[in-house]
Amino acid sequence: MKQFTKFKAFQQLHHQPGTFVLPNAWDSASAKSFQQNGFKAIGTTSAGIAMSWGCKDGENLPFEKLLETLRTIVNSVDVPVSADIEAGCGTSPEEVADHVRKVIAAGVVGINLEDGTGNPDQPLSDVLLQAKKIAAIRDLNVPLFINARTDVYWLKAGDPGFRLQSAVERANLYRQAGADCIFIPGVEDTETIVKLRTGISGPLNLLAGASTPSLKLLSEIGIERISCGSAPFRAGLTLLKKIGEDIIRHGRFQHMTDDVLSYNDAAEWIHLKNNPKQND
Repeated sequence: MKQFTKFKAFQQLHHQPGTFVLPNAWDSASAKSFQQNGFKAIGTTSAGIAMSWGCKDGENLPFEKLLETLRTIVNSVDVPVSADIEAGCGTSPEEVADHVRKVIAAGVVGINLEDGTGNPDQPLSDVLLQAKKIAAIRDLNVPLFINARTDVYWLKAGDPGFRLQSAVERANLYRQAGADCIFIPGVEDTETIVKLRTGISGPLNLLAGASTPSLKLLSEIGIERISCGSAPFRAGLTLLKKIGEDIIRHGRFQHMTDDVLSYNDAAEWIHLKNNPKQND
């Protein structure tokens, strides 16, 4: 599937009846596994990718390592891939746009761009500067699905009233700047989700959590997309932790051997390509 065709397919997922789930991969094996499950598109997890390279989340992974991982993921699957590029790995609109150009060249058809800064003294980016970054990306004039993320709820900024007002204002400004979809992680209660849906134009993306409403209810509310984030990566890490504890503490191997794919089944399930295809 050519990159433009993948872009159109990914775009269409946000305009179908019902909420679609976007799983988040961190390497070729996890991406291929999600595709084998039947997911129509795959996102990446910045935390999963960074930690798999031995780095902390929060733009601590060298940008070239991120590009390498994105190319590997894109080349291992046939479905559209959207990349979490955090805050764009740059401070100015021009620098962010330049990085996005390289990300597109890696074969992705969508990006997440967040307005969290990682700075406790100023946790959220200036809203006008963030809008300029989005506009600079849009001005690249290439097929790219921009998912603009606001961290107002994720960072628990201000009181609940401020969060709602700020999230809606930021979301609509980002949409005006050229964002295709708005991502608001950290929201799980139905009442707030309904208020956000009412106040924000265009597709809305939430992050799956323990208290997230059912897909049926999210679809009824009108939420277009829900992402898995780093949860699949952390679930896998949790299993490894249990395997290690079972061996070290109890001298048992059951967590490692019970109800797992055989070597041949795993190879068939993942079906890794020996010669990754070139980007179209």
